[in-house]
Amino acid sequence: MSDGFEPSSTLTCPQCGHRSKDLMPTDACQYFYDCKGCGALLKPLPGDCCVYCSFGDVKCPPIQMGDCCGG
Repeated sequence: MSDGFEPSSTLTCPQCGHRSKDLMPTDACQYFYDCKGCGALLKPLPGDCCVYCSFGDVKCPPIQMGDCCGG
């Protein structure tokens, strides 16, 4: 991509295995996410800045760009 990051990620719920492809916020980390399958409230794993870094197939844009609050 010309802007240097992938804007979407497929999250996989660790509780039910539901997969959902979503657009990520480009200027912030997303700390909470409601699973669209079972309704579980997902939070980042210890050491991760957001749910996309913990459960997504693509890390969040701030991490991709090297300018993240957690990194």
